[in-house]
Amino acid sequence: MQPQDKYYRQYPITSPAYNCTRIAGKHIQDRGSRYFTGKMIEIGCGTKAKALLVGEYVDEHIGLDHEDCQHDQSNIDLLGTACNIPVENEHFDCALCTAVLEHLEEPQKALHEVYRILKPGGYAIYTIPFFWHLHEEPRDFYRYTKHGIKYLFEKAGFELVELKPLSGFWITFGTELNYFLSDIARLGPLRFILKPIIAFNNMLWLIIDRFDRHFHPSTEKWTWMYMVVAQKAGDDR
Repeated sequence: MQPQDKYYRQYPITSPAYNCTRIAGKHIQDRGSRYFTGKMIEIGCGTKAKALLVGEYVDEHIGLDHEDCQHDQSNIDLLGTACNIPVENEHFDCALCTAVLEHLEEPQKALHEVYRILKPGGYAIYTIPFFWHLHEEPRDFYRYTKHGIKYLFEKAGFELVELKPLSGFWITFGTELNYFLSDIARLGPLRFILKPIIAFNNMLWLIIDRFDRHFHPSTEKWTWMYMVVAQKAGDDR
């Protein structure tokens, strides 16, 4: 079994996160293979499961999270926050931060902090939500348009290499519908009916989304998530 296969097996087809996990994971792995090297920091690392996607491309994977993290903390290497990373300037070659920016009170400060700790020419890969339900409350503060993302990163000094929507309307709609059905399923015996429906929906929305985005690219304005690749000014590597 490949490491990425183990990553995807976290979420069975009956999970509402099934499609989003696969889509985002494939993009993270692809960008990691192109832009990551040397010493990497993962900001908001949780269990460091992303090592299964990008670990082979770096020499060292340092996971940062805060002491009140809701996830298993056994794989955290560095305690701190996205706005206060306890390392010297220009310490890392690259940075990974997935679905974290929406949980930060001061996202601009966090981006300046990543810029500080990256070496010149270093890359940062982010995933940032646009349409998404409330989660990990009460620490859920923002959603971002592509225009807001561009403004924040450029203000922090980064050059945007890529800003890509990861889905169209149907993945966003279908996934949120499945999360809604999953919430209902927790109430009792309905789970035996709703779990197969969620699995069917996952396959259906994936097929429709690929078809729709091929013929109607504007559907991407309904994306649930953006992929961002940003580079710190300096020597290209």
